[in-house]
Amino acid sequence: MSTATKEQARFDARLPKEQKDFFEKAAALGGFRSLTDFIVFTVQEKAREIIKEKEQIIASERDGKIFFDAITNLKKPSKY
Repeated sequence: MSTATKEQARFDARLPKEQKDFFEKAAALGGFRSLTDFIVFTVQEKAREIIKEKEQIIASERDGKIFFDAITNLKKPSKY
């Protein structure tokens, strides 16, 4: 059996100690194993929210254009 391995990437960030302490407290209170787990979970959820919102806006704008084009470019009914 072959095991698929996921490609890993590293993300580093510098932040003030007070902010790191604040995030660590939230991670501990939230029951996360580590600060990294907390950050990855939180950022992933926020990313999903942003992407979903923007995709809905894009779809809504596209649908609005299709509707507008349909009502402004009326075609004569076909005989069939």
